[in-house]
Amino acid sequence: MNVRTARTARPGTGGTGRRRSLLAGVVTLLVAMPFVWMVSLAFKSKTEVFSYPPKLLPDQPTLDNFAYVWNSTNIPGAMANSLIVATLTVAGNCVAATAAGYALARIDFRGSRLLFTTVLGSAMVPSIVQLIPLFLIVKGFPLAGGNDLFGQGGTGLLDSHLGLVLPMLVQPLNIYLARQYFLDMPGELAEAGRLDGAGELRIFWQIYMPLARPIVATIAILSFTGAWEDFLWPLVAVSSPQMQTLPLALSSFAGSGVTQYGPLMAGTFLAIVPVLVIFVAGQRHFVQGLGAGGVKG
Repeated sequence: MNVRTARTARPGTGGTGRRRSLLAGVVTLLVAMPFVWMVSLAFKSKTEVFSYPPKLLPDQPTLDNFAYVWNSTNIPGAMANSLIVATLTVAGNCVAATAAGYALARIDFRGSRLLFTTVLGSAMVPSIVQLIPLFLIVKGFPLAGGNDLFGQGGTGLLDSHLGLVLPMLVQPLNIYLARQYFLDMPGELAEAGRLDGAGELRIFWQIYMPLARPIVATIAILSFTGAWEDFLWPLVAVSSPQMQTLPLALSSFAGSGVTQYGPLMAGTFLAIVPVLVIFVAGQRHFVQGLGAGGVKG
């Protein structure tokens, strides 16, 4: 270290860095410990699950819990239902939420501010408050589930994939994020497109959307995780075992006052893997989308 470096170096910088690293390590350990314990229980036999004192690593790892979950329960069908619901939810939000966000950000029309305020206000309403209105809307959907034109006489879209998707098809938070992202993009792109005779739909799809991959990835990840992990709405809208989603199927392991910890942890591990894969695959775009759409706006 030369004289200039010694003069400009701040005292205690090395110690502060070590303390921050230690604090980050402790926090990471606390956050990761439940996940590690879940994975450990998933590979333990029933006797090892209740052994005392408890051990972090199983003495004899086994796949019996995974075999039981996959072959003796409705977990595979529930995963398929969750995948269908999550895929439709992602598609709806990536198309409709981005289009609505673009319109609110780049198209000047009467009532746009009021409409945006309404969207923003609806995002602040707790989901539990919306439960009964959503149930009545889905149950009274016209010409579905035995209903007549006025939504009477049947069950509507209850106990169906469309009924599970409908309340999550367009989320207000995703519209807000898309609007903030498109506000940060240059308005000259739209003006150049209009001078070339392009309509708003073409400007949105061919000019702005190729540049909006980060926010689309962010909306896709948020929509997928929200639909994949949702428990309350499927609990209300589903009545048959064949239409159960993964969270509902996992709750069956904790019924009748006896919890099957090994199969429950194995099923939970299977439920977490798709979310981890999607987040890791889109992590870079996810961070860019949140930063541009949520901070700069």
